[in-house]
Amino acid sequence: MMNNFEFNTLAIRVGHTNTNEQEHSEAIFPTSSYTFKNAAEAAARFSGEEAGNIYSRLTNPTVRCFQDRLAALEGGESCVATSSGMSAILAVMMGLLKAGDHIVCSSSIFGTTTVFFNNYLKKFAVDIDFVDLVDLNQWQDALRDNTRLFFAETPSNPVTDIVDIRALAEIAHANDTLLVIDNCFCTPALQRPLDLGADIVVHSATKYLDGQGRCLGGAVVGNQKLVGEEVFGVLRTGGVAMSPFNAWVFLKGLETLSLRMKAHCENALTIATWLNEHPKVTKVNYPGLSSHPQYALAKRQQSGFGGVLSFEVKGGKEAGWTIIDQTKILSITANLGDTKTTITHPATTTHGRIAPQQRAATGITDGLIRLSIGLEDTHDIKHDLERGLSILSGD
Repeated sequence: MMNNFEFNTLAIRVGHTNTNEQEHSEAIFPTSSYTFKNAAEAAARFSGEEAGNIYSRLTNPTVRCFQDRLAALEGGESCVATSSGMSAILAVMMGLLKAGDHIVCSSSIFGTTTVFFNNYLKKFAVDIDFVDLVDLNQWQDALRDNTRLFFAETPSNPVTDIVDIRALAEIAHANDTLLVIDNCFCTPALQRPLDLGADIVVHSATKYLDGQGRCLGGAVVGNQKLVGEEVFGVLRTGGVAMSPFNAWVFLKGLETLSLRMKAHCENALTIATWLNEHPKVTKVNYPGLSSHPQYALAKRQQSGFGGVLSFEVKGGKEAGWTIIDQTKILSITANLGDTKTTITHPATTTHGRIAPQQRAATGITDGLIRLSIGLEDTHDIKHDLERGLSILSGD
């Protein structure tokens, strides 16, 4: 029935079933286990013959409410909530891959995801090729007979490159390959990869789904077979479960997601436009600028351009750190998707464990600064950035 409602209604109403207390807000169920009426019911629950709660590593009413709501927003059949964004990716890889499989991954992804693939996933005889996110020919050429899935985040972190999801899905599906999209930057408020042909969507709920930097969490959304069975099986046994309290916080975040994303987009475009005209800035990466190489694709594929941008200045790390250290109100942190504007130096933080040549190949220079634009007044954000920009050399 809820499928007939619009996005904002789904974000507020889906998944909530009142208890006997008739509470208006979703309840938090801080319990590790559940009791049964008798031994037969316990046996039926454990065997899967009867639906119902067994243990909070598997199911929890608060977590289930969050899962049902996010699945509805993404247009998926099933959602599995996890303890972090990285554990969501871990659950996908463990649930869908086996030794001898091959994956193709964008080279423009979150630094920790790259480290996970290179340092850990390869230990289990899973082969990985990294390709240019926007070059569809590279994706096509990297395919092998044993390629199991494509993995990409779009827009990418931190240079905001964008891939044509529909075209990438067509390449993948023509070769019996799954497409997994990290939708962290856009959220379903701005982009729904499943509608464009992706098979699975992953999230760091820590970011925009929460929106205020309060809790860690992740999520995987897709169909009942891939997510509801195969990925859920990893959660059931591996235990990368979301806590009920965190799920409740994310539920509150989803209620305002659409409103917040619109405000983030508006503020980010204002700051990106200002930086693009600043004499001390050599380059701005933001899909909402007509100079962005995938501007037309972003307009077609997304309903908004997002709240994250990055910009470059001359002078390398010293200049970048100068700008960061001169700020007074911006938060120097690697997190993003917060109501508070955050600022970081990717080459020495989020992507610091990646080889310098790999950083350079993906546009992460020593003079690159990433901003996650919050909901403060843009005049104050500009003024805070200008402190550092004003003292840089103009050469």
